[in-house]
Formats: sequence, C-alpha cells, structure tokens
Amino acid sequence: MTGGSALRRVVLASAVGPIVGATLDARPATVADALALGGALESLDPFVGGVSLGERAAVGSSTTLDLWEMLATLAAADLSLARAVEPHVDAVTILHQAGVAPGSDVHPPRSTWGVFAAEGGGMSVTATQTGDGWRLHGTKPWCSLAGTLTHALVTAWVAPAFGSVPERRLFAVALAHDGVRVDPTWTSLGLPDVPSGPVAFEAVPATPVGESGWYLERPGFAWGGISVAACWFGGAVGVARTLATAARTRPADDVLTQLHVGRVDVALHEARTALISAAAAIDDGGAAGSAGTLLAKRVRATVARCVEDVLRAAAHALGPAPLVQDPAHAKRVADLELYVRQHHAERDDASLGRAVLGGGVEW
Repeated sequence: MTGGSALRRVVLASAVGPIVGATLDARPATVADALALGGALESLDPFVGGVSLGERAAVGSSTTLDLWEMLATLAAADLSLARAVEPHVDAVTILHQAGVAPGSDVHPPRSTWGVFAAEGGGMSVTATQTGDGWRLHGTKPWCSLAGTLTHALVTAWVAPAFGSVPERRLFAVALAHDGVRVDPTWTSLGLPDVPSGPVAFEAVPATPVGESGWYLERPGFAWGGISVAACWFGGAVGVARTLATAARTRPADDVLTQLHVGRVDVALHEARTALISAAAAIDDGGAAGSAGTLLAKRVRATVARCVEDVLRAAAHALGPAPLVQDPAHAKRVADLELYVRQHHAERDDASLGRAVLGGGVEW
C-alpha cells in the first residue's frame, strides 16, 4: 500500500509484484506451505527491528501497515494463502496480548493456529472446569482449516458461579486430541483449499487465554476485522491487474474499457486510503474502544464495496472469456466472491449506521 516492508519481503515472491515498490523473495505455493511459513516466521530473530513476529507482527504494535501490506500482497497472488495466514497472525496477536510466550507449552514452536469464534446455526461450545483442568464440549461452526492446523483459539461459554449469566471465554486447544471431530463437508467452488465447516469437541482439554469476556473486551478486538479487509483488498488488486493487462491490449478509442479501469482505480484508491489511515490511527493510539469499533466497521464497508465494484467492472469489461480460459482469474474471482461475504452486506451497513447514530458522530 506504501513503500517496502521487511515483513512483506520475507514472505512473498518477486514474481508476484508488490502493491507498490519493494522486491519480494519467496512466497509459499500451497496452503500447507503458507501455514508452515506462518510458524517459521515466529522464530525469525532478528525479524523487524530485531524483534520477532510474535512481538512485532501484531496489529497495534507499530507495524500494522506492514502486516496489512503483507496480507494484501499475498492475497493479490493467491487468496487461499492469505485466508490461511491471516487467522494464524490474528491468533499470534491475541496470544501476545494475553502474555502467552512463543515457545511455551500453550504456544509451542512451529504451531499453526486458527481462531474459532463464530456463533450461530444452533451450535455452541461450553467449557467446564474439572479436577484436571478445563474441557470443551459442543460444536463450533465455521472452523477454517481445522483438519490442517495444529492449534486453535476457541471461544466457549462458561457458566460462572452463583447462577449469573454465562460469559464467553477464550481457550487454546490442541486439535490433534481424539475428542476433536472435523466435519469434512466443504463443497464451495471458492476457497476450496480452505474448508470452513463445523468442528465437534468432546471433553477436549483446553487452556484459558485471558479471563471471561477478555476476548471481546481486549484492546483492538475490532482491528482483526480490518486485517481480513486487507486480504479482500489484495484480492481486488489481483482482479484489477487482470483487467489492466487486458485493457492495455485494447484499441486506444475503447472508451468503455477505459471507463471501467477508471472506476476500478477510484475504488482501489478509496480502499487503500482507508487502510493506510486506519493503520496510522491504530499505531498512534487513536482507535481504542468504541472509536476502534467504528473505524473497523467503516473500513470493512469501504473495502467490501471496493471489492464488489472491482468484480463488477472486471466482469463488464472482460466478459466471460477469462472466467473460462484463465484458471487463475476464475479461481481468484470465485475465492474473492466467497471471502468478501464475511462482510454481511446491508446488515453490516445497518450496524455501522447504528454505531454512527449512537456514538454522536457529526459529519
């Protein structure tokens, strides 16, 4: 999004090309490679400014823009890879905030992580404290790569003493336990390498990460949602590059193609500006609490609109040919159309509207 990033240069390939500037080195070729890379990055020392990924490659640690550039650039090359790496980095951020040291029993070396925090669909997970520690029971929806990862951070409902209202608490879980059962069903044409289905937990040992309610109340909870938006932005850049390459072969008087390129440039500029501004606000300490929540809602809405504008412009300008003749483009479109649905369209816009009206925002 701006100049070179040491983090990005470590991760990505020169063949991909950065969003702006910097030569890139070796990027992973598969989701498994990306996950291995995510774990390997944590052991690099010096990494950025002599500090390892677990301490610096976390949102809100003065390298937020570097992190988002890395995710966006990886997503521009392959959304499946970014979709695998982003929750791993989110989990590393959360563990770091909770004071869990890399290399510890809870966060072992070379571990690969997901964050399973979705609720709904009649599924829930409860946590009970036994004589030998905490155990998880129940089923969690939308658990990406549960059959591939070594560990996950899982939210579960805890019934506190004296009959008060249950609270959500975060737990670290080793997914190799016999009580973890992954539903293999995943029929999506988008992100086929990143299955996201239900996972059942039957008396699975778990380690608390933070107190009850901490996961949702911790500083920067909403910022992780902008990391996802950075991946969406990168996917849109990938689609836009296909459009730009084709447009350069069109006649100079092909005004309609030029119109679509212009619209795409505006959409990308808006999204890029929103991400850069958000990173600065986070690193300057101006996006805490409700301000951070409002910022995340705005940026996600801006980037989601950018993605839909870019997909529509590319479809209108290029027609069906690249969707049936260019496997990389067809995959990127299918991946991006699914991934951006993590933004809940009008429902999330309405949520933003409520936050604006309830927060005393003046235009």
